[in-house]
Amino acid sequence: MRNVMRPLSLIILGLLLTMCAATANAQGSARKRSQARNAARKTGTYACPMHPEVVSNSPGRCRKCGMDLRAVSAKKEQQVAASVTTMTTKATMTATKSEVDKAPLRIPDTAVIDQNGRKLNFYTDLVKGKTVVINFIFTTCKTVCPPLTATFRKVQQGLGERAGRDVEMISISVDPTTDVPERLKEFSAKFKAGPGWTFVTGDSMDIGQLLKALGAAIPDDKSNHTSLILIGNDATGYWTRAYGLAPASTILKTIDEAEATGNNNRTASVTVPAPGEGKADASEMQKKLAQAASKYFPNTVLVNQDEKPMRFYDDLLKGKTVMINFMLTHCTGACSPMTANLVKVQKYLGDRVGKDVVMISISVDPEHDTPDALKKYADGFKIQPGWYFLTGTKADVQGVLSKLGGYTEDPQQHSTVLIIGDEATGQWMKVPALSRPSEIADAVAKILAAKKEPQSVSSTER
Repeated sequence: MRNVMRPLSLIILGLLLTMCAATANAQGSARKRSQARNAARKTGTYACPMHPEVVSNSPGRCRKCGMDLRAVSAKKEQQVAASVTTMTTKATMTATKSEVDKAPLRIPDTAVIDQNGRKLNFYTDLVKGKTVVINFIFTTCKTVCPPLTATFRKVQQGLGERAGRDVEMISISVDPTTDVPERLKEFSAKFKAGPGWTFVTGDSMDIGQLLKALGAAIPDDKSNHTSLILIGNDATGYWTRAYGLAPASTILKTIDEAEATGNNNRTASVTVPAPGEGKADASEMQKKLAQAASKYFPNTVLVNQDEKPMRFYDDLLKGKTVMINFMLTHCTGACSPMTANLVKVQKYLGDRVGKDVVMISISVDPEHDTPDALKKYADGFKIQPGWYFLTGTKADVQGVLSKLGGYTEDPQQHSTVLIIGDEATGQWMKVPALSRPSEIADAVAKILAAKKEPQSVSSTER
């Protein structure tokens, strides 16, 4: 019996010693992690060079764009903590004057191919030491890409001889698998792209990493890619963002500001308002947003399903949160399920529709969709007040659709994207109109909530 118990006791003793060692190792690891965290805290604050409002007590990556956070001197921590970013139709303005180290924005030197089939290194050949303006497109896009590219064309015209000499224009495809150089060449020709405007594609993985580094990572649906553009001066380290559908004159002004920056300007900046100044600044910013929006969106008179004329900007957009989709009453595809889905969204939002929110469905086939046809269609879905189905003359409707990126030669091939936005705050986003009703309603609710925040201290990305 003793012979049996002796090995058993040795096994138990061994297990106890192993457990003690494991506990000691775990405690040691915990102490090391705690020491590392404490050491990180002592080093100061880390901030994203593109989104200075994203701060951390330890090294890491930006939750918005995935870029490495950079160390900020202890003297600047309070300024960095107070920094905010407001995306407006005029440009991004970062409320901080702090410098994020002295290192320039790290843009990867990704291998890319331009529309002429030339192999380039993105940073070395297109960005290094230059003033650049970058947008994100794909050639099969039927929503925002054509107007984005048309705006870029106007910017190129405004730059004149400066394009390619003083300023580089870059359009990056978010669909590199489809957008081979030949396709980009054909697409660029449609918009009469001249020297100094480079369209780039490449390996899908490489382009994906480049987009992430630039803060333009692509969601599951590439149609929902960002409509923001990146403007920067690599020589001085100045980087900012602007709304890609802003007037070309606004974008040109932002480019001029980037060119004019000195070595001490690392970010586009405005002064944080002193106590009591916030409301005045917010009011002034809202006025500027309204002015930019009124210049961009047409005030064309369309007719709703009740045969009531409505001015598109003044009556439907001005000061309101809106949802806009495109449809036709005799659609053979997505229109019926899309409208049924938006009926559920209207139920989720309840009495906000018609009061805080306006729902707009624009017919892409105004020649057939008379007010009476729209009325019958809306009644079939038991549409509630606050949701307008619009038609008009072919020219008027086409003008509005073109501004919204919803124009199509074949009505049956219309976009199924839902545009959600607010004219007063300048916030705009796109989601598939067949997304879950709760998700769409939540997106609208977030825009409504942001509307209550002072624009001078809010962080908004359209």
